[in-house]
Amino acid sequence: MDYLADQQFPVERVAIVGHDVKLVEQVVGRMSYGRAALHGASSGAVTGVLIGWIFGLLSWIEPLLTSLTLAVYGLVFGAIVGAVISLVTYALQGGRRDFTAVQHMVPSRYEVLVDTEVADEAARLLQQREGTSGDVTGPPS
Repeated sequence: MDYLADQQFPVERVAIVGHDVKLVEQVVGRMSYGRAALHGASSGAVTGVLIGWIFGLLSWIEPLLTSLTLAVYGLVFGAIVGAVISLVTYALQGGRRDFTAVQHMVPSRYEVLVDTEVADEAARLLQQREGTSGDVTGPPS
C-alpha cells in the first residue's frame, strides 16, 4: 500500500481485507485495588473535567472563569466518583480478573483489492517493484 501511495496511485480506490480475524488479548499487568482506583479516578477525572467545562461555557456571566472553576470541580468530583465505582466493581469481581489487558484484532492474512478500472495499473506498479511478494493478479475474468 505504501509503495502504491508513493507512486501516486489513487489509494482511495483500494480496500484492504483481513481474513480469519482473531481476538488477541495481551496481558500488560496485574490488577490491584490501587491500580483499579487509579484507572477509575483517571477516567472519572477526564469525564468530570469535560462535563464541568461544558456547563461552565453555558454561563452568561464570565463564561471563561465559570468554565475553569466547574472544570476543576468536575475533575475532583469525577476522580472521586470514578475511583469509588472502580473499586466497588473490582471488589465485586472477587478475584476473577486480577490482570489488565489490551485487546486487538489480528487477521491471519490480508488481501488488497482495487477497483477494476485501476487494477491493471496497480498490477503493473507492483510487478515493476523489486522483490514483490504475494499474488499480483489482474481483475477477475
